[in-house]
Amino acid sequence: MSSLTVPVAVSARGRGAVRLAAAALVSGLVAAGVLAAAQPAAADEAPERGQGGAVATMGGMETYGTAVIHGEGGDQEVPAGLFEMSVEGGGTLRTYCVDLYHPTQREAKYRETSWSGTSLGANKNAGKIRWILQNSYPQVNDLAELARRAGIGAGLTEQDAAAGTQVAIWRWSDGADVVALDPQAERLADHLEKSARSLAEPNASLTLDPPAVSGRPGGLLGPVTVHTNARSVTLTPPADSVASGVRVVGKDGKPVTTARDGSRLFFEVPEDTAPGSAELTVQASTTVPVGRVFAAESRSQTQILAGSSESTVSATASATWADRGAIPALSARENCAEGGVDLTAANTGDRPFTFELMGVEHTIPAGTTRTVTVPLQEDQAYDFTITGPDGFAKRFSGVLDCRTQGDTTADERTQLMTEPSPATVGGTPADVNLASTGSTDITPLIGGTAIALVLIGGAVLILLRGRQQGTGD
Repeated sequence: MSSLTVPVAVSARGRGAVRLAAAALVSGLVAAGVLAAAQPAAADEAPERGQGGAVATMGGMETYGTAVIHGEGGDQEVPAGLFEMSVEGGGTLRTYCVDLYHPTQREAKYRETSWSGTSLGANKNAGKIRWILQNSYPQVNDLAELARRAGIGAGLTEQDAAAGTQVAIWRWSDGADVVALDPQAERLADHLEKSARSLAEPNASLTLDPPAVSGRPGGLLGPVTVHTNARSVTLTPPADSVASGVRVVGKDGKPVTTARDGSRLFFEVPEDTAPGSAELTVQASTTVPVGRVFAAESRSQTQILAGSSESTVSATASATWADRGAIPALSARENCAEGGVDLTAANTGDRPFTFELMGVEHTIPAGTTRTVTVPLQEDQAYDFTITGPDGFAKRFSGVLDCRTQGDTTADERTQLMTEPSPATVGGTPADVNLASTGSTDITPLIGGTAIALVLIGGAVLILLRGRQQGTGD
């Protein structure tokens, strides 16, 4: 079939109310002067998500069955199972959805991220989802053994296993009142839901910490520490390193071209180098840990990793230098616990670094690091640029996606859309369309004035958390 009628908002399992309909949400954003489009805004750096790991593009549903969502407005059938994504640079990911009530967009770009930047960050049951992933299909691909564990008779198919696993995940990720249509898939879902135990969040496949450093020329800027599950990573030096003389070295000051987990890297900047900046890229081939979250750059369903081939992962870190004045280093990450974006500003210079954000001026004293939390509304697109001395500028943009439908108090009703979610299933390849809310042709209207309109009254809630900056040896 080429079209399904699916819920955008339904009653959550064990909860009485749900989010307002998608149409109401979009109209509210329009009234505020911001349009959250299906396509991501251009960005120099995506908060946290751009700091490292795998980047992948949504393909389609690979193995699936059917689930039924029980809601106040009636029951709705939806496809339930495994998605497949292709990794930039090579590799394939298999994922389940942890964001039932949002649509999935074909060709949406996803980035590996931490739980804290998604709805799982505030979900006390997130660890149980990882347990399900570790103890079900496709990690357990012996279907006879999986059926035995669940007390199911013979005949459990891959489709049943995928559907049952997805249903169990939705019960913990979205609090959904959802069942698998196939009896064996439903028995597997019940077994997984009841047996789940909390496991810790897995480490990232590759990150650099911190993602930005600063200092004066004539010394080593850093350290930047490599965190990875790969055996080794390959370093790509700054693009103009030959002309500028800027090199990437180890703590002994010797140039390095490869590193491993725990390696500490430094930018060596010659003493007479003019104020400027440089970027280091590291890359590796590894399997991404099961349970890592993949968040879309657009409003597409959040995914959680169920399996990975050998895949390309990468991360970047930047360095900024000057011989005097303020010398800033900026990074950002989405913080769902605080409902906003954490902007971390380090100033290794000898003068304060002052910048304006959302109409509020902030000053980072010399030699300190502070974090400014920018409060945002759920589903709000944001785009801001921080400028500094010597032409310094860094831009951050994205969409805050921290809640599932069941997290929000709203009208207790079901809104239907004819676009498929989580995916259209069946039909020819031309018929397969991984959902769109109809906003694919809308460009985000993001600017200082629009953001100010959305955030009016909220800017005063911006928090400054100060701490003395530590220096590496």
